[in-house]
Amino acid sequence: MPSEKPVPVVELDADDLPAHCPNPKMPLWSGHPRVYIKINHDNRGQCPYCGTVYTLKAGAVVDSH
Repeated sequence: MPSEKPVPVVELDADDLPAHCPNPKMPLWSGHPRVYIKINHDNRGQCPYCGTVYTLKAGAVVDSH
């Protein structure tokens, strides 16, 4: 039975928005086209290419435009 790789989780602060993937900490060789991640009402979003989950840190205050 193959083991599944854990899905990476990236915590964001309000200053990190708008979130995009791949993020600067990802190795260049594993890149995919840049996509902006929509953070939902549950403070989570997921990359459609690699599955990385982006979450807002507890207490992060996001300005609404």
